[in-house]
Amino acid sequence: VFANSVLGAKCNRNSGILELFGSILGYAPEFGFLTEEGRKASWKVVLKLSKKPEAQVLGSAIGMKVMDEVPYVEGLDAYLKPLPDEDTIAYLKDFGAATASNGAVGLYHIDKITPEALEQGESLIKGDAKVYVIDDAELERVYQNYPVLWAKKDAKPQKCFIGCPHLTYRQLENWTDDLVQTLKENGLKKLRVDTVLTCAPAVAKKFMQSAKYQELLSTGAHLASICPLMYMNNPICAKKRVITNSNKLRTYSTARYCKDEEILS
Repeated sequence: VFANSVLGAKCNRNSGILELFGSILGYAPEFGFLTEEGRKASWKVVLKLSKKPEAQVLGSAIGMKVMDEVPYVEGLDAYLKPLPDEDTIAYLKDFGAATASNGAVGLYHIDKITPEALEQGESLIKGDAKVYVIDDAELERVYQNYPVLWAKKDAKPQKCFIGCPHLTYRQLENWTDDLVQTLKENGLKKLRVDTVLTCAPAVAKKFMQSAKYQELLSTGAHLASICPLMYMNNPICAKKRVITNSNKLRTYSTARYCKDEEILS
């Protein structure tokens, strides 16, 4: 079996040719994340926050700072339950997508959360590691500096994509509850922006068999398994005013990033 770095949080990503030959031969070249030294962190990220950070913004800040190096993040255990908690898995999925798309992070360690960090703790941090302290002001600075690529920045959005990377089943349930509740609080029956929630086909199939699927449809939202990024790669679609809670989609398209509460608003 072709080995990868499952001890951290994200697997070792080799080129397609290396993957192909590794699968044929049953061997992988011993370098990078496949070595003990290669998985050590060259950045220590210390969180000093007043509340649980948005996964996509925190991942963005770290990705842009450390680029292709390995970060060791301390402080998230105050907001996340130990693995394999479903909410933690979903959070790290979104966090990792942002670190990779806003930077080039191939592996991260979360103190007291990810397997190797649980086993080895701060011994995973290199002696000469750089330190990045993130507080509320730093996250807000990162967020406020995201560019808006719409021709008219104050125009109303035409479409909203939620789920890039694709939503987990739990996230679908949570978003459905939030959409229904927010409509009720505002005395509305339907969403005012064409909203698409995306998830993997298997997740969509399971969700469509639940009662919450009808609740979601009642809001006017849609469920799909498309890739929002591929949708936005179409030049015609790229001209549309799209909002999203995905930093990955924002980075690679003309979509405008909004925090979860802004999406609901």
